[in-house]
Amino acid sequence: MFWRLFLKLAQNISVIVTISYLLSKTRIFKKAMRLKNSWAEKLLLVAVFSAIGIMGTYTGVSIKGALANSRVVGVVVGSLLGGPFVGIGAGIIAGLHRYLIGGFTAFSCALATVAEAATAAWFSRKESPKRLSWKFGLAIGVGTETLQMLIILATARPFAAAWDLVQTIGLPMIVMNSIGIAIFLVIARNSLEEEERAGALQAQKALEIANITLPILRQGLNEKTAQEVARIIFERADVEAVALTNREIILAHVGNGCSHHLAGAPIMTQATGAAVQAGEMKLAEDKSQIGCRNKECTLRSAVIVPLFGRGEVMGTLKLYQDREHGIGSVEIQLAQGLAGLFSTQLELAALEEQAKLVTKAELKALQAQINPHFLFNALNTIVSLVRTDGEKARKLLIQLGEFFRKNIQRGDKFVTLREELEHIRAYLSIEQARFGDSLKVVERVQPEAEDWLLPALTLQPLVENAIKHGIYPKIEGGTVEIRCWIEEGTLRVMIGDDGVGIRGEKLEEVYLKKNDSAQGAGVGLSNVNDRLKYLYGTGLTIDSEPGHGTRVLIRIPG
Repeated sequence: MFWRLFLKLAQNISVIVTISYLLSKTRIFKKAMRLKNSWAEKLLLVAVFSAIGIMGTYTGVSIKGALANSRVVGVVVGSLLGGPFVGIGAGIIAGLHRYLIGGFTAFSCALATVAEAATAAWFSRKESPKRLSWKFGLAIGVGTETLQMLIILATARPFAAAWDLVQTIGLPMIVMNSIGIAIFLVIARNSLEEEERAGALQAQKALEIANITLPILRQGLNEKTAQEVARIIFERADVEAVALTNREIILAHVGNGCSHHLAGAPIMTQATGAAVQAGEMKLAEDKSQIGCRNKECTLRSAVIVPLFGRGEVMGTLKLYQDREHGIGSVEIQLAQGLAGLFSTQLELAALEEQAKLVTKAELKALQAQINPHFLFNALNTIVSLVRTDGEKARKLLIQLGEFFRKNIQRGDKFVTLREELEHIRAYLSIEQARFGDSLKVVERVQPEAEDWLLPALTLQPLVENAIKHGIYPKIEGGTVEIRCWIEEGTLRVMIGDDGVGIRGEKLEEVYLKKNDSAQGAGVGLSNVNDRLKYLYGTGLTIDSEPGHGTRVLIRIPG
């Protein structure tokens, strides 16, 4: 009887070990090893480990009015891996189940089950799951099962029957259940080490990819750089497709689905929009969540990770698989690792670009300060007025001095709209003196907007551009309009003219930063556009029609 009991308990333990191996492959189990489960997941773990405990009861051997069982394995391991809430919760459920079965040890075994779970839970607070060895599991098993035998002796009646039972089942249960707990912990540790090795491999792969893509992403995130980066990731990662997006459109898609997931198309996946809005990783688990309407599309799941720059989401990195729920920890770790490295690269690229812009702006501002053509024309105008209108010449000379003084004093990064408009008026007074009635200016400024802060030397280049390239080429001259107002908590400034307009290719130069030949008192449309994009995320909005004029809109958040 004694050895048959050993054999039967060994069979029960083998079943529990098999279940533990299968359980170790699940995501929730791996998260439990890091104590990172949500409350919903903890409740699920309570159900799982209490079920293992109940199974240990049902597979037990009926002997002398009681059960020789392996219930302790589920509740003790639940405490060690899942923490006090999981272990004690499983202990209460499994203990209550044992109590309902009945027998003269029903109360004793139920109480012992909860006590064993609580004891293991106390030890779980001292040791993290990563440090739980098989020796520790063996010791906990011996200790908790010995505790159970003592509780049976202390509470079960008649005492003679309890003593006889403990003599029969004590050693087999202590030995076999301790071995079961130890094996369970070995499997758990192996699972954790396997995941850590996979994580290390993905980190190495992410660093390799980041090293290759560094010179590419230093150029910023656009369709060209995104295509190269996506291709590099696809060639080195075990995924079906790779995509990069900005906040609104697909920048690149390489791999399965590239025939219809086209660059420039709007983002289709709802999870991508959610990742952009929330600034956190999202998963698409099936075809409906992918959002592709093409019936032949084989993409079934994806991990979407946001890319950050200047403290906000710039876009996303997406890794796809061709099976539902096909995104595992390997893909998630790779995506998160790459996204973190890419975000750092993009941030550095933005800072480098801003440094270049600042240098370029300073150089062009310096050109404006000493521009001989503007100074020569202004002085000629003043000299000619001295003979005909001395008072006006005196005022223009003051305005010229004021204009150059403000151009030189560019120490403040931000100025009020009032100060920027004063600078513009000084410039316009000189230009109107030169060209008389052929240059008209209309100014509409909402009083509440005058104290709004904006980057220095933002509006004057736009006014200068409107005059030089819009009004001057027209024989009959024209009008420059300046409108400033507050709308929806944002300062809006519109600089418009009814001049010759800007041709399409010239407009493209502004947005693509090809126009590096800006001359005169300003830093040029393209540089103003770049500065605004860096500071606020959006640049100029330019609406121009050849022959009818140009309107440039700026939005400055509060």
